[in-house]
Amino acid sequence: MFSNRDADPAIERDDAWQKLDRPLRRILPRSLMGRSMLIVLIPLLVTQAIALGLFYGTYLNVVSRRLSDGVTGEVSLVMAMIEHTSSEAERALTLQDAASRTQLGFSFHAGERLTRQGTNHVLGPMDDDFARSIRQNLGRPYDVDWSEDPQTVRASIQLPDGVLVVMVPVKRLNIGPIWLFVVWAVSSSILLFLIAGLFMRNQVRAIRRLGHAAELFGMGRDQGPIRPQGAREVRQAAIAFNRMQARVNRFVAQRTAVLAGVSHDLRTPLTRLRLTVAMIPTTGLIRAEALKPDLSDMVTDIEDMERLIGSYLSFARGEGAEEPVAIDLRGMLDDVAAATVRAGGQVLGVEGREGVEAVVRPDALRRVLTNLAENARRHGGAMRFSLREGERNIEIAVEDNGPGLSASRRAAISELNAASGSQDGKGGLGLTIVRDIIHAHGGSIRLMDSPLGGLGVLLSLPK
Repeated sequence: MFSNRDADPAIERDDAWQKLDRPLRRILPRSLMGRSMLIVLIPLLVTQAIALGLFYGTYLNVVSRRLSDGVTGEVSLVMAMIEHTSSEAERALTLQDAASRTQLGFSFHAGERLTRQGTNHVLGPMDDDFARSIRQNLGRPYDVDWSEDPQTVRASIQLPDGVLVVMVPVKRLNIGPIWLFVVWAVSSSILLFLIAGLFMRNQVRAIRRLGHAAELFGMGRDQGPIRPQGAREVRQAAIAFNRMQARVNRFVAQRTAVLAGVSHDLRTPLTRLRLTVAMIPTTGLIRAEALKPDLSDMVTDIEDMERLIGSYLSFARGEGAEEPVAIDLRGMLDDVAAATVRAGGQVLGVEGREGVEAVVRPDALRRVLTNLAENARRHGGAMRFSLREGERNIEIAVEDNGPGLSASRRAAISELNAASGSQDGKGGLGLTIVRDIIHAHGGSIRLMDSPLGGLGVLLSLPK
């Protein structure tokens, strides 16, 4: 058995922090606005507390002690003067002369004794400093009354033959109203807190708008892009949300267009199959040679349907599950060219140096090049692959010598529901798949006129 001494200190600290963290969570505000204002308020209060502490601990105390020592020094001088007087008349003249020179009021009560001692003031350091100064500089029993007159402090000092009463103006002991400094500190703190609240409210409002827009978009209620507001990070989050929203909308639009295109493209071969089946004789003897052309057409229609369904499944699967790796692009172009030749295509050449690498999804990029080569084989005939390396990107061009496309037709193909590049507008998810995969790699695709006389497709991939 292990004792408590053998317990892990790290575990004990974690347990202690968890015990402290639970009650803190109940006290702390849950909203971002509340926590942000708390972050502003705590340093502000600490700063003001430090300022008050420094004010009372240094400046106010030092000045109060010096003022008290100055007053008690004058009183001590007057006490020394009246101790050397021999008559009451001479003592009265001495007190009168001292009052005119020191701005203090003096009176002597012969034969009296103090009935109480100490001070009755409890606010600020000046009462303690004045009492301490009387006790240290005069060394006599004393009584200080701060309540007799708001503008005057009555100090009674016990002498051997009577009581010396000194009326001290409060301004001789006080450097100014303390409440002015407290009001200034509190009011400045409130003003700064309100200003910080206004700025923080604008930032939190932008975050709330972003969260509300994300919630509405998640429920299928698209209200369009939001206007970036607030700090730079909040603006970047809003811009990223707008881009994500545009990508999702484009993705949904692509899927919708693909479904419509597939249903439209499948309708033609299905109609031909239905007509062919309807024209087959159902009575009498049927010679197999007579059905051979119809069967051949039906096989062709089925192959077209398989190709369309395969293209749609390739598009629907997406390429997100494949991990990007660095591959040799020239080697991939050679493999695609060899496969195209085996499929009956004509490849005029593969241009570009060896050893050009890029981080891509190999199967997805191979599908792109295969789709472009198949499109060139069907509609062009001969084709050429080329590879060019730039400073920031890598370009792959697939060119054929077919009939090509006009500028208006190339612009139309860029739409979501355009065909794959076929001149007759049939069958087509080829370029849709290509565009989707290339955009997922952070690249771009551009259709152009080929130097061979047909269509050229230029792929740009980032390094």
